This record gives sequence, structure tokens and C-alpha cells, in this order.
Amino acid sequence: MDTKILLILSLAPAIFWLWYFYTRDRYEPEPIPWIVTVYLMGILVTIPAALVEGIIGLLVTDFLIAVAVAPIVEEYAKFFVVKNTVYRTREFDEPIDGIVYAAAVGLGFATLENVIYVFSSFETSFLFAVQTSVVRALISVPGHVLFSAMWGFALGQARFAFGAARDGVVRRGLFMAMLSHALFNFLLFWNLGFAVLVLVIVPLFWWLITKNIALSLDQSPFNRKRD
Repeated sequence: MDTKILLILSLAPAIFWLWYFYTRDRYEPEPIPWIVTVYLMGILVTIPAALVEGIIGLLVTDFLIAVAVAPIVEEYAKFFVVKNTVYRTREFDEPIDGIVYAAAVGLGFATLENVIYVFSSFETSFLFAVQTSVVRALISVPGHVLFSAMWGFALGQARFAFGAARDGVVRRGLFMAMLSHALFNFLLFWNLGFAVLVLVIVPLFWWLITKNIALSLDQSPFNRKRD
């Protein structure tokens, strides 16, 4: 019974946030099969990303893995999935699609990661596992979305940009996602870092993504206010 409860607690945050970001696209919602596909690919890409981090981890400290290696490997892995799948199809037809699919792949990545962390905590106690699930539901799981949404927003902008400007937009978005991910992980190593995350960094990220969602919706070709 305890394991069933923990499984639900592990999966529920990702499902909730996936629903939340999916419903932001109010003009031309994305096909459910594509959302599910990108979400599942986010789960699968966690495995090679973990292998790369594990190999590099044999050579460097845990701190460097957290603040330098993981942000680069994980954000590029998630970006690679979206850029080489749905981004190349006709379904990617609004700027906000970048954010929606970035959220889907980020939540897929966070799902497997969340299951591993929660069930690892269960080795200590059921209560500790529940506490871990709650903290991760509020901070770590949406964190993956907030990082990914930065390059997702950039992909959405680049899709409707012209010429060489596209590459620059995407590179900046990917860099900001990696930098934000690195800052997030760095603060977890600092005694006051968690408080800074909760009170400053996460609210700032939410403000930014809310702003980017609104801008993307205003730019939608299906937005009748543009006519």
C-alpha cells in the first residue's frame, strides 16, 4: 500500500503540471498523441543523460556535476528531443507550442527523476519519502519545466523568425536555460539556498514564464485580436 501511495505522489505533480501547461494554449491546443509522445521521450532521454553524467562523475566532484555538467547535459537532452521531433512538423504552428512541448519533455524527464528520488527516500522511512515528494512537487518538478520553457520560448520565437536570427534566438534560450538550471542547483548546496529558491528565484522564473506565455499567445496566428 505504501509503495502505491508513493507512486501516485511521484507521478501526480508531473501530470498536474502537464495539464496546466497544455491548457495555456487556448487558441490551437496541441494533439494529445504528440504531447504524450514528447512526454514519454522525456522519460527515455533521462537514461542516456544519467549515463553521461555518471561517466563524467567518475572524473569530477558532485558539486561540479550538479552546477556544470547536469544543467548542460539535461537541458540539451530535452531540447534535442523537441527540436528533432515535433518542431519539424506542421503541428508546431504557434509560438506557444515551444513552451508547451518544452514543458512536456521536461515533465517526462522530471517524472523518472522524481520516482527515483522518492523511492530512494523510502529506504529511510515512508514519512521521509512523502516529505521528499512534497518538496519536489513544489520545487524540483516545476523547476524542470521552468528551465525548459526558456529554450521552448526561444524555439517558438525562432520558428516564426527569419534568416540567421533564428539560430541566435535558440542559442540564447538554451544558454539561459542551462544557466538557470545551474543557479538552481548551486543554491541547493548553500545553507540559505533553499530559502532563496522559494522566496526569490522560483517566483522570478514563474513571472518570466507567465510573461512569455502571454507574449506567445499574443503572437499566435489563431489569435483573433490580431485580425
